[in-house]
Amino acid sequence: MTAFPHIRPTGCPFDPATGYADLLANDQPTKVSTPLGVDAWVVSRYDDVREVLSNPNLSSRSAPSAHMSPHADLEREVDSGSILQNDGERHAHLRRLLTAEFTVKRVQALRPRIVDLVEQHLDRMLAAGGPVDLVEQFALPIPSLVICELLGVPYDDRDQFQHWSALLLSVKRTQQQQLQTSEELQQYMAKLVMAKQEDRSADDLLSRLITRAEDQGTPLTVPELVSIGITLLIAGHETTANMIGLSTLALLRNPEQLEQLREHPEIAPAAVEEMLRYLTVVQFGLFRHVLDDIPIGDETIKAGEYLIAAITAGNRDTRVFPDPDRINLTRKASAHLAFGFGPHQCLGQQLARVELIEVYTRLFTRIPTLRLAVPFEEIRFKHDALVYGLAELPVTWEGN
Repeated sequence: MTAFPHIRPTGCPFDPATGYADLLANDQPTKVSTPLGVDAWVVSRYDDVREVLSNPNLSSRSAPSAHMSPHADLEREVDSGSILQNDGERHAHLRRLLTAEFTVKRVQALRPRIVDLVEQHLDRMLAAGGPVDLVEQFALPIPSLVICELLGVPYDDRDQFQHWSALLLSVKRTQQQQLQTSEELQQYMAKLVMAKQEDRSADDLLSRLITRAEDQGTPLTVPELVSIGITLLIAGHETTANMIGLSTLALLRNPEQLEQLREHPEIAPAAVEEMLRYLTVVQFGLFRHVLDDIPIGDETIKAGEYLIAAITAGNRDTRVFPDPDRINLTRKASAHLAFGFGPHQCLGQQLARVELIEVYTRLFTRIPTLRLAVPFEEIRFKHDALVYGLAELPVTWEGN
């Protein structure tokens, strides 16, 4: 049986794992063996991925990339506060409680603060001079600050929770590391949540969530609030930070497209959608349990089996995105699958879009001569992380 494709080609680290093209050409679900040790069906066509991710006969009760972890427990009881792993009405209830925090209107209200953060970090970089590590000095702190301020998490603790995040998102973590890291992060978040329950004076997402749930007669327990807080904290900075670093490198490697963005910053919204499609940083797809038989193409995936929705492959489907292996910043790519699809589509996608738009609009116009400070071959990619990105990105510019 074919192994699940997860090794990227050596020639272009921006392309999906070798083997996805074959899956797309096959035009049918393909059964593969996974690092978890179970067999699963891979669905790779764009239309099929959308169909399965909106199908109520698929369950999200395992972590989204559980198939990549040899230590994942598929029988573990789902935390009642997990917005990622609950299904049906429980999942819908949690999303309803959180939706008010991520509406377009509320996210737009955050834009001035995001602009300030982007400009402040650019000011510091320019004042200090290059070379600098763009990941450490720019890509990581901006989304970390945004999500910390939104949740009411002390930003001074960022080094610790970023360390926890990196461990939890590594496919090479040991079972002991996973257990210890999860326990430490839960203890940290529990202390924070209980402090907010005691002091209702703060105006942050977690505090508002506590009050909103009580007002609706469905108060959330400390473990439920901890689960929600951890999910938002990790998802809120990891994906966007990796997109900032990785897309900056990809654009530096595509100077014609980058020049178009510099000369026409108004295309930044379209550029964000195209880079989300092209890079798809949730690189190993979305793992699902099959609850009832599902016909897909000539196959019937039976109840009790497992399925992987390969969003990376779907975003390179030529039937939807012509010439998909090339960056085209004016492409109409907003229907991409980078945020998933269906009831579990990323709750914070509008926040991520605003952060990326402001970065694209300002980084390349304020530092028009931005370039790599080391040979491209020396750049280290996070091949073993569930969220793809860069370990660091040394850059410099003229005048340094």
